Amino acid sequence: MPPAGIPASRALPSRESTLFKEVLHYYEDRQLKKGLKAADTILKKFPNHGETLCMKGLILTHMGRRDEGLELVKQGVRYDLTSHICWHVFGLIQKGQKNYEEALKSYTQALRFDKENMNILRDAAHLQTQLRHYDALVETRHTLLRLRPQLRQNWIALAVAYHLSGNILEAKHVLEQFERIVKNVPDYDVEMSEILLYHVRVLEELGEHTEALALLDTSAKSRAIIDRVAIMEFRARLLSKLGSSEAQQAWQGLIDQNADSYDYYKGFLSNNGIDIDALTEETQSQALTTLRDFAQQFPRAAAPLRLALTVATGDEFKELVEPYLRSRLEKGVPSLFTDLKALYRVPEKRDILESVAHTLLDSLTHAADAPCPPTIDPTMYVWTLYFLAQHHSHLGQHEKALELLDTAIAHTPTLPELYMFRGRVLKRCGDPFGAARWVDQARLLDLQDRFLNARCGKYRLRAGLVEESVEVFGLFTKKDAPSPSQDLEDMQSLLYLTEEADAQLRNGNYAMALKKYTAIQKVFDDFEDDQYDFHGYSVRKFTVNIYLNLLKWEDTLRSHPQYVHAAIEASRILVRLHDDPSIATSASQALSDAEKKAKKKAKKAEKKVLEEAKKAPGTATNEDKGLDASPPKDDDPDGSKLLQAPEPLERAAKWLKPLNTLAAGNIEAWIAIYDVAVRRKKYTQALQALTHAHTLDADSPTLHVRLVDFKKRWSSLAEKPSENIAAAVSPSLSKLVPDELSLERFNSQYLQNHSSRGDAILATAQALRILDAPREEVESAVFSALNADVELRLETAVAIDSFLLELKSPRVDEFRAGCQPRFGLATLFAPRAELPELRKNAIQRAIAETNVEKDEVIS
Repeated sequence: MPPAGIPASRALPSRESTLFKEVLHYYEDRQLKKGLKAADTILKKFPNHGETLCMKGLILTHMGRRDEGLELVKQGVRYDLTSHICWHVFGLIQKGQKNYEEALKSYTQALRFDKENMNILRDAAHLQTQLRHYDALVETRHTLLRLRPQLRQNWIALAVAYHLSGNILEAKHVLEQFERIVKNVPDYDVEMSEILLYHVRVLEELGEHTEALALLDTSAKSRAIIDRVAIMEFRARLLSKLGSSEAQQAWQGLIDQNADSYDYYKGFLSNNGIDIDALTEETQSQALTTLRDFAQQFPRAAAPLRLALTVATGDEFKELVEPYLRSRLEKGVPSLFTDLKALYRVPEKRDILESVAHTLLDSLTHAADAPCPPTIDPTMYVWTLYFLAQHHSHLGQHEKALELLDTAIAHTPTLPELYMFRGRVLKRCGDPFGAARWVDQARLLDLQDRFLNARCGKYRLRAGLVEESVEVFGLFTKKDAPSPSQDLEDMQSLLYLTEEADAQLRNGNYAMALKKYTAIQKVFDDFEDDQYDFHGYSVRKFTVNIYLNLLKWEDTLRSHPQYVHAAIEASRILVRLHDDPSIATSASQALSDAEKKAKKKAKKAEKKVLEEAKKAPGTATNEDKGLDASPPKDDDPDGSKLLQAPEPLERAAKWLKPLNTLAAGNIEAWIAIYDVAVRRKKYTQALQALTHAHTLDADSPTLHVRLVDFKKRWSSLAEKPSENIAAAVSPSLSKLVPDELSLERFNSQYLQNHSSRGDAILATAQALRILDAPREEVESAVFSALNADVELRLETAVAIDSFLLELKSPRVDEFRAGCQPRFGLATLFAPRAELPELRKNAIQRAIAETNVEKDEVIS
């Protein structure tokens, strides 16, 4: 907002100048209609007055007439390029559009003509933080402190600016100077407590542990710091770094307060020279003794027992795990396997767990057709079966897992977890339709359980039953929403958006898949934008420590697995679209009658919502709609316009840009980056991506295919892009693919070295296709994956099936028939003629169950 007390606009007569002041007053009080009327009065006499045009545009923007308002503001800026009011208003409009870079440029221009305007300086500081321009932020905060040194928040804001820019020593000096001049601080002052804790944090980061501890103790005794837990945590950490004998007592105090905090135990052990992540024989014994003592001291705490399982080995592990397993099976803890799954990385512990669990089961087993003996706990029996089913399925022994689940279901047919996990096992076996049916059985046991309904919807999506999944999700979404899908998108449900996008992609609907992946991108954009409000709030309320943690989290936001997955899959769609532009046109032509009907229904529902909103009270035209742009109307419900948008490679590059640093350990991300870069003719970037991927996994099948692809592209270039690029690429490429080897020889050597891996066989077949080998030779190569001595995983077999379809091979059904003996429970390899019937049966069952139960759930 323009600063309070703005001087009368220049070049206006006295009467209009007074009227302009009223425009500012009306705007600040949000009397938008009166402000608009006053601005129009001025513009009748002075239609080219820039500042009035800008204020009118700002008011119109607040009233929802955004396009008209923006045009007036641009016009006003052109008429008065030296007015700080014009530039400030333009910056406000651009900030509302989330165009932060341009907004900051406008604020910078405004400050050229009014260097000490507090509001503009404050807004500029927020934008500099949002854009991570920390050096400029320090200068802005210095200016604000110089203008208003009596405001405490200006001191703290400058310290934070120094901290963010990496100059922690200056942050310390600012805090020390602030604490010298602040007077009459009452006891239990929350704001001062946060400032002092921040000061302790700064000293700790500087390595001045003695000074930090002294400040902490003094402030705690004088009641200046009132967060007792923070005092204890800082004190324990600082005493450990100082090597003080009091450290052990400090960590003990924290454990006494919260005996289930893993960090406190790790801190206690670390203080005694024991790194739980890098144990030696000596420290392993010490750690185990310590954790046993804590387990006796806190018998109801799970953390020391669980950490002891991580530390123990051999007989000691067996001695500890048996009571741990028994007690939780007696209580019926569903998450027990999830809790212990990390131990499976050690084969010895995995075997001991299996042995102990089977011994427990043997002691509980009784005749199925006889009543349970009084000496046997029936609850423990069924949960032991459930645990062992999870164990065997995790090891790939799915048939054994199904047998155990059948026994458990026969014993206790009312436990939803059994049906849900049976569905999960079938999913792992390659039967998505059977998985959906069994999870639906779990849902029917408790129709009002949202988790069960959400899981049912998820498994229907996994089976490609998109419409049927929406019906289940719709049981708990808003009834007045345009559609359940839209409501879930508005609620930013990453689970739903990811699963539907993947389902649409598996169904071959690239347009809707890309649309849902884009919705995921918008969720993360919103997370990024939402931090803006905290730049002012956190400094004003002195919640500095948590604010710094927020900024650190925001800096790595797009390392989230859901974003990484969405970025990779969306880039693959866009790469495919670049390679075959006909996909976009065929997708729009293939809009089915059902999809057209759904599109019409969505428009009708949206119209109804708008009409109801108009009828609702409080929707007068004077209502302040704010500066932030409202979500754009969805004029592309089927995603066809998004698919047909120009420059797919540039869009893909934008998706993948954050992954260069935030997903550096993900080989699939580097492969996706290569696929985009090489098509954009960014050969240096493409080679860098391959080099990164090679350092992660030199034998990766997907990397092998790209190495062949890049070598062929580079060799076939009639003219290299430049001498510098050629000098950079050729030597590095030679290290990845030796010059003395032909690509055919390179490919055959890779196959010889990995002849027992199904994914490597697929990679060599894909490489043969790149090398323009005849289709028959490619088919012959890929069919060797069915040999008895080849390890063929389900996902690899599915990928081979897709590859054969892409080749338009007549041997697809032959390959599927060859897969059926290996994957006996899978329906993914049923003959293509049978797939529609399988889907139809699953759909009919899902519809029937949903219709029968819907009324009961709603009631």
